[in-house]
Amino acid sequence: MTEEPTVPPDPDPASDPQGPPPLTPEEQEMLEQQMSQVRVEDLLTQTVASVLNLSARRIVKEDEVDLDQARIGIEAVRALVALLPQEVADAVKEPLSQVQMLYAERAGGDPAEGPSSGGTDGAGGAADSPGPGSGPESGPEKGPGLWTPRGS
Repeated sequence: MTEEPTVPPDPDPASDPQGPPPLTPEEQEMLEQQMSQVRVEDLLTQTVASVLNLSARRIVKEDEVDLDQARIGIEAVRALVALLPQEVADAVKEPLSQVQMLYAERAGGDPAEGPSSGGTDGAGGAADSPGPGSGPESGPEKGPGLWTPRGS
């Protein structure tokens, strides 16, 4: 393998004509004030919305279909929902369920397009029947063919 030459970062952003203009002291102070007011819950909420939207896009947009990426996104959202404020978590549940249903329909519709995680997952494309030892599968309570991420 050949390594590409790396250019050391220039400590003076003003010398980079392609980069953003340097901040004035007033702008820097305003940015610092805004950052001091950002709450982690707010950032998580924005992240969950972005990941959920991207996951849906990876399922339904024909030229961007990537079920492995959609599965990772669904699992990430499910993991983060418990950390969100209750009212936000409640608001995320329905869109998350819709994306899971889209995933199940897409993965079950054409087995060749199902997630190819090498069988390490046990839940990836199990729309038809649960795999052996896949305890997190929800079973008939949520309806046949509903995919649920592992660990739920």
